[in-house]
Amino acid sequence: MANYKLQINGTNYEVDVDEDTPLLWVLRDNLGLVGTKYSCGVAQCGACTVHVNGEAVRSCVLPISAVKEDKITTIEGLSEKGDHPVQQAWEEVDVAQCGYCQAGQIMTAAALLKKNPNPSDEEIINGMNANICRCGTYHRIKEAVKLASAKTN
Repeated sequence: MANYKLQINGTNYEVDVDEDTPLLWVLRDNLGLVGTKYSCGVAQCGACTVHVNGEAVRSCVLPISAVKEDKITTIEGLSEKGDHPVQQAWEEVDVAQCGYCQAGQIMTAAALLKKNPNPSDEEIINGMNANICRCGTYHRIKEAVKLASAKTN
């Protein structure tokens, strides 16, 4: 076990965990930040997506030892009141059905729009392609990303 100092959603934490513990389990089990979901466990579905220094990463395969002094943002830290443009667009378009993948979808969309504030339909599809939605709300996801883009421009 090792002691790790983390900055998550602007708050400093200290955890004592094995170096190969995935960030996802530190977030959920050690810190109680359960908005980030577990699904496949092999970085293929995107449900566990968080931001590390503004980049979308899959927390289910990222060992805590790789985080170092990086700034981590989870869905809980995307905005204080749930009023991030992507979150607002998700609500307006009524994207969620079961909702399980939505935190990862929203985090991926927010990172995409940070890099490319005005993506084309093709860029949205390519940028969101690695996130799986079992309910098949891909059309609404694309529409919400477009709406969020319009809100920020």
